Amino acid sequence: MTVSEVEQTLIEHYRSRGFFKNPRISIELTNLRPFFILGEGEKRGSYPYVNGLTVAQAVAIAGGYTYRASRSRITIQRVGSPKEEPAREDAPVYPGDIVRVPERFF
Repeated sequence: MTVSEVEQTLIEHYRSRGFFKNPRISIELTNLRPFFILGEGEKRGSYPYVNGLTVAQAVAIAGGYTYRASRSRITIQRVGSPKEEPAREDAPVYPGDIVRVPERFF
């Protein structure tokens, strides 16, 4: 279930049992899957996810690009997808995503 689906389920649960007339519930996840940086990032590896993360921010968290990095051929592999897809620096990164920064060819 998504966060909003859990919120709605709890609201209906409390309302239907008469605990509250108009319950307001807000849920925030405190621990999400990490994202991963592979390839030509300075510090490849696993990093804690931050809400609203973009590819450029993810690479910055990993120490930036190496001097060999190709910024125009970055790919992301989404959780549950067997294929990588091309990504720009402003593309969103989600928990569990793998961001690959390939080496550029001179």
